[in-house]
Amino acid sequence: MTHPPWLRLRVEGVELSLRISPSSTREGAAGLYGDRLRLRLRQVASGGLANQALIVFLSRASGIPRSRIRIVVGSRSRSKTVLLSTDDPQALALRLGRSLGRPGGD
Repeated sequence: MTHPPWLRLRVEGVELSLRISPSSTREGAAGLYGDRLRLRLRQVASGGLANQALIVFLSRASGIPRSRIRIVVGSRSRSKTVLLSTDDPQALALRLGRSLGRPGGD
């Protein structure tokens, strides 16, 4: 199966390339920004609050604990690379593709 360009399988899990739009009125996928998935978050980008909201959002979308999600690149940028650690990257990739692969999807 082919995955979208913003989702990559890694030995330790799934890596997502994201572009965050904080302070949005709605949360969810909002199309692409180049090869990154644009995600809208309600939280403001101040003091790491948007990063925390991103981790909570991805935990809900993926069904994995927040402790297994970390921002590996871009903690102070709107463009981020996030690693979701799992023993079954393929199954997680399918779940994320379904829940995040459509604009407006939470």
